[in-house]
Amino acid sequence: MPDLSAIVKAYDIRGVVGEQLDAATVRDIGAALARLLSGEGATSVVVGYDMRDSSPGLAAAFAEGVTGQGLDVVDIGLASTDMLYFASGTLDVPGAMFTASHNPAKYNGIKLCRAGAAPIGQDTGLARIRAAVEAGVPAGPGGGSVTRRAMLADYAAYLRGLVDLSGVRPLTVVVDAGNGMGGYTVPEVLGSPLPLEIVPLYFELDGSFPNHEANPLDPANLVDLQKKVCAVSADIGLAFDGDADRCFVVDERGEPVSPSAITALVGVRELAKARANGETDVAVIHNLITSRCVPEIVAEHGGRPVRTRVGHSFIKQTMAETGAVFGGEHSAHYYFRDFWRADSGMLAALHALAALGEQDGPLSELMAGYSRYAASGEINSTVADQAGRVAAIKERYAGRDGVEFDELDGLTVRLPDGSWFNVRASNTEPLLRLNVEAADEAAVAALRDEVLGVVRA
Repeated sequence: MPDLSAIVKAYDIRGVVGEQLDAATVRDIGAALARLLSGEGATSVVVGYDMRDSSPGLAAAFAEGVTGQGLDVVDIGLASTDMLYFASGTLDVPGAMFTASHNPAKYNGIKLCRAGAAPIGQDTGLARIRAAVEAGVPAGPGGGSVTRRAMLADYAAYLRGLVDLSGVRPLTVVVDAGNGMGGYTVPEVLGSPLPLEIVPLYFELDGSFPNHEANPLDPANLVDLQKKVCAVSADIGLAFDGDADRCFVVDERGEPVSPSAITALVGVRELAKARANGETDVAVIHNLITSRCVPEIVAEHGGRPVRTRVGHSFIKQTMAETGAVFGGEHSAHYYFRDFWRADSGMLAALHALAALGEQDGPLSELMAGYSRYAASGEINSTVADQAGRVAAIKERYAGRDGVEFDELDGLTVRLPDGSWFNVRASNTEPLLRLNVEAADEAAVAALRDEVLGVVRA
């Protein structure tokens, strides 16, 4: 049996196919999940998978494990992760999505959720599933069935119902699907009769990622999109990751738009909708790495900004506790109350298109109002003694007037001039992750270099 400690992560299961993740292990994981869920009253599980060569076979093995325990499987076939969340939400059943998101071709994995797209992480089921597989899952009664169900058209109609693009001005939109699941969902969601001219890049489903990695967080993977936007004089460019649950935006000049700016934009739009429906105390979630312009803009538009740790489980939990309409992360994960508090790159894209198409100016001009500060992006450093380096950083800044600390997630240091930085330890690697924000690029560079001097000493 593969080492489950290496593949059962904080939020999902992920590993190298054939070495860490094989059909037998996945079958046992399906059986363990079924036993866990049947104890909670579930009778079926919806299963979807991405375009990787290994995904259909692993999904079938998982279904064998589930049906062997007497639960039924609803097989929706090819899907983006947010389409699987839609299926879990609208059918009100637990779900399993086979994907390794933006990871290279040799990887695959499973994202699990309870009914209503409620995430299953280490503390809410993954640890128990791992323990059950390691102990050996008892044989079940069998008798479960597998039925196929098409969900793409329903998914597209639901999203279009949340954000109406029918009245926007005509837009030319370049979309880089990275050979991932955006190539499957974009034509259905953004196609006719909407007034959008879609210019496709790498829509062919290919889990070997022959053109570039399906990871738009890496600037190298945005280059083709940026060039195409400029070449065809497009109004906007969109880039999806492998399972299309994240969306990155490029303006008409080919310049990337910060996910923090998109968080602020979508947050304002969702606030307006909630207030139009009579809500008065409306919360918007942002993680602690997003720009401080996000809480500023939310408050300026009458909303209540709520800061949380990095990670979808924390965002979704806080959204449930506060009733927040929306949540955004620096990594371009966007969460919607109207979408079972799940993240959807496509829904964020619809909001960006609507905001652009409802006015006459270019995207760069529109987004300038949501971009107030300069940021470093995430900088990783390999560090043997993570805790020791964080302590050294705190010691370096502790004696300065007006400096504030908080340890909600790693160490955040706020300086009197409004600049700040956060340093967090990776859960899986000997890394410290640094994010810096300040008034301008020069101030960012100076603060970044000062902190890295301590981190890498």
